[in-house]
Amino acid sequence: MRPRAFVDSYTGNALGQWADLTKIQTPVVAAVNGHALGGGCELAMMCDIIVAGDDAVFGQPEISLGTIPGCGGTQRLTRAVGKSKAMELILTGDKITAQQAKELGLVSHVYPKNELVDKAMAMAKKIASLSKPIVQIAKEAVNVAFESSLAEGVRFERRMFHATFGTQDRREGMTAFEEKRKPTWKQL
Repeated sequence: MRPRAFVDSYTGNALGQWADLTKIQTPVVAAVNGHALGGGCELAMMCDIIVAGDDAVFGQPEISLGTIPGCGGTQRLTRAVGKSKAMELILTGDKITAQQAKELGLVSHVYPKNELVDKAMAMAKKIASLSKPIVQIAKEAVNVAFESSLAEGVRFERRMFHATFGTQDRREGMTAFEEKRKPTWKQL
């Protein structure tokens, strides 16, 4: 990126395609080992769930390069850890450990690095075992909460809750609960 000029970056929409990850309807689980700095941290934050190996390190050190995060780091980090901590990390370029990231709410779980991929895959498989359309609706509702006011989010959630009553999977899920058995999802 060093030789790029403003006009090249702006007119070429540098890094603009990265946001496509946030448009995937299927939940995306990030398993972070090692360093997730700058774009790596931003890429992880574009995912729906972040789990980390115990040796992972997170940060937005762009300030030390004379620039700022360019793929949502100032926005997503602030929403994940709060304004004060995001300001500290972005304005100093300091890094945080996986455990600190968990305590701040940036990551969901910290696992020994040799177990990380298996744990992430187990979580992904659990999510994949559920009703695909209902999982997609739930993901969309959480994303709306992330990007709107509480009143707008609650209104959207209620509409989506009502919409689930038009699916076979909602009927199957509630019937299975009443019959004390596992549901057989039909994905419709």
